[in-house]
Amino acid sequence: MDALQLERKIMLALKQIYDPEIPVNIYDLGLIYEIRVDDEGKAFITMTLTSPNCPVAETLPVEVQEAAKDVEGIRDAEVHLTFEPPWTKEMMSEEAMLDLGML
Repeated sequence: MDALQLERKIMLALKQIYDPEIPVNIYDLGLIYEIRVDDEGKAFITMTLTSPNCPVAETLPVEVQEAAKDVEGIRDAEVHLTFEPPWTKEMMSEEAMLDLGML
């Protein structure tokens, strides 16, 4: 399986993780900035949180890492948490905005 297919599988896995305060998955919420898989099957994920004081700041990155590692073909996963650029509601997908009645 090539890297692009693995990245898509990780994206689908991350769509199963929901923000505990907003009833939208973290991918459509715009918390995932990048998913990359190298030739050895290691995933690199860059993500953010809705705020640095987010109550799941300790647990959500671990949940993302575990979800990526559970994807068949992924041997390891590394999650980098960043606040640059800071998350804004404009990062949400149209689907998320519709779900939240923002469109």
